[in-house]
Amino acid sequence: MQRKSLDLWVGLFVLLGAAALFFLAMKAGNMGSVMSFEQVYPVVTRFDNIGGLKPRAPVKSAGVVVGRVADISFDDKSYQATVTLNIESRYVFPKDSSAKILTSGLLGEQYIGLEPGGDTVNLAAGDRITMTQSAMVLENLISQFLFSKATEGKEDQK
Repeated sequence: MQRKSLDLWVGLFVLLGAAALFFLAMKAGNMGSVMSFEQVYPVVTRFDNIGGLKPRAPVKSAGVVVGRVADISFDDKSYQATVTLNIESRYVFPKDSSAKILTSGLLGEQYIGLEPGGDTVNLAAGDRITMTQSAMVLENLISQFLFSKATEGKEDQK
């Protein structure tokens, strides 16, 4: 009888450990909101360059996660990336809000930053945010800096 009780407690401990590992894996993979039952509304944005933005990346406003990136696709007519955001229904933003792709830290994950506008009408499901700022790609910034230094050096030689 005592052996069965011990086996039951060990089994329960193993199940609890497996559940904790599953929870940790979901959080580490940005999949915590997949299991959420929060109501969302989709909003569409377009960017010239999304950098390393990925689906399920956070959408933040004032540092608070207000949604997730639902889908990223390429529009072959405008040659831009179309990004669909799922914003939680409890958060409302004015229609003239702007979206920009930002990076956490120097080389951290990329996310969408929403800045509210001043319009009295709020965004609704299927609306489009037109004011966007693309990702700043570190390689492009370095190449621009090197190019400007190279042309500066040539002008000094003349």
